[in-house]
Amino acid sequence: MLRRICAVLSLLLAAPLALAQDKVTFLTSWYAQAEHGGFYQALATGLYKKHGLDVTLRMGGPQVNGMQLMMAGQADMHMGYDFQVLKGLESGLTPVTVAVSFQHDLQGLMTHPDVKSLGDLKGKTILVATAGRTSWWPWIKEKYGYSEEQVRPYTFNLQPFFADKNVAQQAYLSSEPLQAEKAGVKANFYLFARDGFPPYGTTIVATHRMVKEKPDVVQRFVRASLEGWKSYMANPGPANELIKKDNPNMKDDQLEYALRKLKEHQLLTSGDAAKMGIGTMSDARWKKTYDYMVSAGLLKANVDYRQAFTLQFVKDLRVMP
Repeated sequence: MLRRICAVLSLLLAAPLALAQDKVTFLTSWYAQAEHGGFYQALATGLYKKHGLDVTLRMGGPQVNGMQLMMAGQADMHMGYDFQVLKGLESGLTPVTVAVSFQHDLQGLMTHPDVKSLGDLKGKTILVATAGRTSWWPWIKEKYGYSEEQVRPYTFNLQPFFADKNVAQQAYLSSEPLQAEKAGVKANFYLFARDGFPPYGTTIVATHRMVKEKPDVVQRFVRASLEGWKSYMANPGPANELIKKDNPNMKDDQLEYALRKLKEHQLLTSGDAAKMGIGTMSDARWKKTYDYMVSAGLLKANVDYRQAFTLQFVKDLRVMP
């Protein structure tokens, strides 16, 4: 009897520990989509729970400043971008990138079929959004000798592109090319990264304080998220159901197209990820982004780019493709 009572007491005492879950709020960069699939997969398949985490995914949007909300304590981590993190450091903030989803940025240029490369745009009108003027445009302008006279504003309306075969425009890997395809307009898409544009894509950003005070929570979130990405690429169904629940405007054909393009361009698995595992980063890549931003006048040279990232959470993970 005494043994039975002791066993019951042991179970009761252990139960709260087994059920304890560290709460984490992760803010995405936009409305739910396939490009967020790994995080939704980790939630849908219980990977976060398996790693002792109670994760809430909050959607971003056009009026949501993820960096600002994270620094204000309204999110533990957020889906970031290298340029934003480096500019945040310049402004005195303390963001730090702890892992990446994609080895390359998903931005590129959509052109008509007569354009055979990113270097084939002399004499073309190039539609550039406001954010593009302070990210990729200085890079492509310098690399290929294009001029400001070629630029017109991109307002996220594809009609100017459809109407004029002399127009090229910025595009997101899984968005504008699909819209053109649905409209029956033939188009080429050129990923900036293929020509050397350096930043990573869809990163996981925390604060230096979070990394210092809760490294175990960050580590578990990173591992579960990267395992989620590996799972999503193999079987996206569970995540896609959650994505459509959060974003009812997201359709199956868009999800299928995006996943196909992620695989086609090997965005999770190319480069360093092929040898070091999904989510990995390197000092050399961050230095390239820093050098570009400084040379383009987008960042002050006195910013310490090494404060923008840490390799401690990805260097030994080996979530292999």
